[in-house]
Amino acid sequence: MDVRQQKQQQQQRTVKGDPHEELAARLRLLQELSGLGVRALARDTGLSSSSLSRYLGGQTVPPWPAVVALCRLVKRDPRPLRPLWERSSHPLPAPPKASREVHPRPRNDLPRDVSDFTGREEQLAAVFAAVDSHRVVAVDGMAGVGKTCLAVHAAHRLADQYPDAQLYVDLHGFTEGREPLDPDSALRMLLGALDVPSERVPQEGLEQLAACWRSELARRRAVVVLDNAADAEQVRPLLPGAGDTVALITSRNRLLGLDEVPPVSLDVLSPRESAELLARASGDPGGPGGRLARDPESAAEVLRLCGRLPLALRLAGARLRHRPGWTVGVLVERMSEGVSEFDAVFSAAFAMSVRQLKRSQGRLFRLLGLLPGASFDEYVVAALAEVPLREARAMLEDLLDAHLVQQPAADRYRLHDLVHQHARRACAELDPPAERERALGRVLDYYVHAAAAADAAMPFLAPGRSASAGRPPAELPRFADKNEAFAWLVTEYGNLMAAFETAVAVGADRHVCELPRFLRAYFARRCGTTHLNVLFERALAAAQRVGDPLQLAEAHSDLGFARYNAGRMAEAAAAYEAAERGLSGAGDTHAEAELAMRRGYLSWDTGHIEEPLALFRLAGELYERVGSPTGAAHAAAAEAWAMLQLGHREEAAQRAQQVLCVPHPDPAWPPTLTARITLGVAIAHEAPDEATQHLRRALALSREDRHVHNEAWCLNCLGVALRQMGRYEEALASHRAAFALLDELFEEHWKVRFLNGYAETCRLAGLPEEALRLHRQVLELAPRLGYRYEESLAHEGIATVLAETGSRAPAP
Repeated sequence: MDVRQQKQQQQQRTVKGDPHEELAARLRLLQELSGLGVRALARDTGLSSSSLSRYLGGQTVPPWPAVVALCRLVKRDPRPLRPLWERSSHPLPAPPKASREVHPRPRNDLPRDVSDFTGREEQLAAVFAAVDSHRVVAVDGMAGVGKTCLAVHAAHRLADQYPDAQLYVDLHGFTEGREPLDPDSALRMLLGALDVPSERVPQEGLEQLAACWRSELARRRAVVVLDNAADAEQVRPLLPGAGDTVALITSRNRLLGLDEVPPVSLDVLSPRESAELLARASGDPGGPGGRLARDPESAAEVLRLCGRLPLALRLAGARLRHRPGWTVGVLVERMSEGVSEFDAVFSAAFAMSVRQLKRSQGRLFRLLGLLPGASFDEYVVAALAEVPLREARAMLEDLLDAHLVQQPAADRYRLHDLVHQHARRACAELDPPAERERALGRVLDYYVHAAAAADAAMPFLAPGRSASAGRPPAELPRFADKNEAFAWLVTEYGNLMAAFETAVAVGADRHVCELPRFLRAYFARRCGTTHLNVLFERALAAAQRVGDPLQLAEAHSDLGFARYNAGRMAEAAAAYEAAERGLSGAGDTHAEAELAMRRGYLSWDTGHIEEPLALFRLAGELYERVGSPTGAAHAAAAEAWAMLQLGHREEAAQRAQQVLCVPHPDPAWPPTLTARITLGVAIAHEAPDEATQHLRRALALSREDRHVHNEAWCLNCLGVALRQMGRYEEALASHRAAFALLDELFEEHWKVRFLNGYAETCRLAGLPEEALRLHRQVLELAPRLGYRYEESLAHEGIATVLAETGSRAPAP
């Protein structure tokens, strides 16, 4: 064992149990790795030597950016230190502080607790004991034995002790016709449920996602139900780490791979509990006057046919409750038709329930087997069955009463996986088969057109083409504002992805082409760019199969847009060139305008000066030609920003003022936001008070909108404006706040856009070494990412600093 390992072990023994001291020890190890003294280390990380001494000595907990700077200096990932830093910063267990990062109202996704929960006292006690000792428990048992019911019931009982969040996710480990939910998607759904901004969610890497999830849970007291797990490998990344959060897992398999998690295995109910549950579910009053008591032999046969399984008992009880003229013997006869084995118990119960439905209700139940997602609302059901919304709602209520449909939340419905399996099989027997194809087509039509309606309510970019795949349904959700639209997209995200996969599987290529276009605003806020790139790649392949020149050109343009937002400039340029060739003879002015806008953004970032301005002006002319004032406003705002970058301050200010005069109900509308930022920087010399007002208003709107990229942009531009006013300390603080946000994003192509402006502020504030460090950071990033304009500015900035200080540039 070498000296460093001995010292490491000694430090671990010394600080064990004290997160503050442990963090200081870990920072001292980073210093050893750097081989630098305190002063040199402070200089290279941009920290003061006195502050760094306090951090290393454990007198003060460093801010998170300081930890990041130390890690990056020695090329170490800072994220594993985040939970330890959180514990050091908040040593006492307390509710998380309200902030823009934590939703002010705790999230509760738990399904409704059943009112007739029966028995299971011993198993409940075992669950609570496991939670107390290990904070995790795995409930296993056969299908229909009541695993989910027990876990949800326990979670409701625990909710008061874990008030920060009560989360539920169906992992679809045993859902027929659907692959188990992969851990990556499950983690993104859970992080979304905690309202973690996508900018803080790693874009790639399961380990990084799991670490982010554990870090978020470390400062919360939450209860998480991980339902219907396939195996240990699926659920292991979802388990909480440090902190007080508890997890309740259910699976049909014993999760032997989770040897650290106590199991609670469920068997069928006891005869007494089964009889009690059947009586409660059927509404039987009990005693000698009840139907069950009058015919004990038939009652016992019902219990046998149900296999003493809670799900089957509830279904049988519901039939008896809603058929007051039936005897228990009639129930047995209906349940016994075609039943000879234990595995057929559920089919018997479900088939019996379906046979008692009206014809329209039975048809709807069978068609529900076609729905690709996990839960659904009444709108998609109305489209599926091709009935008015009111009729769909009424039929769902009937199916809910028959326990063939569950209602986990208001206006949301789902099928239990076994019921879904029965519905799928029943749907396969529909005659004629063409009805199935038409119904599935209506579902795909619905999701494309509903996504288009949500996208239209979220003015992320200039308005695009409306949906054209299939036929629009008779009724679509209505969104009062962008917040309602975004909430719908968050709720329906799983269904939209399942619809996309279904469209791919059945060859509905026009739906595959269009659906990703209407999810751009959602991905910009929630899931980043990686998944959007994958969707647009598949959309392009579908467009190639369709053979429509215009649709193919738009698919190339969309893929270029996704590539650009991911910082993949060369690929974006190639996609835009293909789109331009496709549009040359199509005669679609709107598509040409959209492409001109996108090419303008790319052209500027790749080092061109005059071309972007010409492209933005061209886009504005084209939008005006097709009568799109909102599109023209987007182009005008981009034109004003380009003028500002070229030094045409007066013209930029005038153009920005024109954009601000365009009426729009959303004050955070992108053209308005861009115009405010442009105007604030443009008039910083002549009207500093007005400039500051515009920039701070844009910053407030970005924060209200919870758009972290825009917030960082506003802070950086505020720093530039304050620098121009000579208010250097305030400018530096604004730049630092911007980069504190960007440090959480792990998206270098955003940082490279702001570094030169920050460096110039440092130069004028008398910090030449810091200015050189920032310019050189640009030279590390820009060539690799393709930002030639920023690269040229960095070279100019370095030359200026060296000339002022009389230093010489180091030899390459």
